[in-house]
Amino acid sequence: MNDEDEQDLQDLPARAVESAHPPTGTMSAERLAAKALEAKLLGGERKLRRREVAAGAGLSLLSARKLWRALGFPNFGDDDVAFTERDQAALSTVVDLVRAGVLTEEAAISVTRAIGQMTDRMVVWQIEALVEDMVHEQGVTDAVARKRLVNELPALLDALEHMLVYSWRRQLNAGVQRLAVRAEAGLQASEEGREGDEDDAPLPLARAVGFADLVSYTSLSRRMNEKTLARLVQRFENKCAEIISVGGGRLVKTVGDEVLYIAETPAAGAEISLALSRAFTEDEILPEARVAMVWGRILSRLGDIYGPTVNLAARLTTLADPGTVLIDSMTASALEHDERFVLIPQPAENVRGFGEIHPVLLARGEGRGLVVD
Repeated sequence: MNDEDEQDLQDLPARAVESAHPPTGTMSAERLAAKALEAKLLGGERKLRRREVAAGAGLSLLSARKLWRALGFPNFGDDDVAFTERDQAALSTVVDLVRAGVLTEEAAISVTRAIGQMTDRMVVWQIEALVEDMVHEQGVTDAVARKRLVNELPALLDALEHMLVYSWRRQLNAGVQRLAVRAEAGLQASEEGREGDEDDAPLPLARAVGFADLVSYTSLSRRMNEKTLARLVQRFENKCAEIISVGGGRLVKTVGDEVLYIAETPAAGAEISLALSRAFTEDEILPEARVAMVWGRILSRLGDIYGPTVNLAARLTTLADPGTVLIDSMTASALEHDERFVLIPQPAENVRGFGEIHPVLLARGEGRGLVVD
């Protein structure tokens, strides 16, 4: 039930609500289930208006609205009874960090926005996965599965919340390990072969940046029904996530038929890139992929990465033949003494924004490469 539906019910007299939706009717059962689920998720019934919550946290309404917008909340009016005591406690938690000097207001909003955007995407992903499973296993339509999910979610909440906190702690620990010491080591390693005046020189992190782009995805998607396309996309994302994770890299994002990933060393980036290319070539369902990887410096912000290194990797991807991996000459220099890789220079290319570059075909040398169990 959305906020507008709930407000509509609150505005109607009790008898009108009962006559419009008899307690024994199907609609009444669905609304009751949604109401119970909302109370469990929000920690109680909505009883507070936005000014009451802001005042309770010792904030101006303007400051409270900044944080709510960062979390991705819709705009509520002064008369909307939209909040619970848990909303006030959450707001107070962020405010206390700022008042204690642990976070600046700007940092608090940025961290809050990260939480809002990531959890929004996560919730959509989880709901779609559960609905798809119900459609497949129970043989019901998508619409029926979505209604049934409201009744089945309460049994899953504690387990999902536990896994969320567990995963966040593990990911935060991994992020801590990538901090100062390893970052400094990466920058030192990236100095080799550089003159110091490259476009990415001022950027703080050294990373291997890779793209993998499915071939002919657009034409394939036009010929597929919704169910088949969903399975293809899920297969693509799952395979990418597994390989990148096993290789010690990080999947930055997927955009349709393309995945962006990073690794901490040129060798790790090369292993991931070759494994992705091989996996798609051997897959019976997915088409081949064009893959490119560049070792350079980047800026990491808002969960994404930026800089000339990212742009060059994207340009190289469009130059790669299906089933191959391209790197640039600087990356090739960083890998030239590693017997795990074979480097095959390609004809020079004029690339928009970079001028003439010298692509190098990356191939498997000694060793098995990444093995995904």
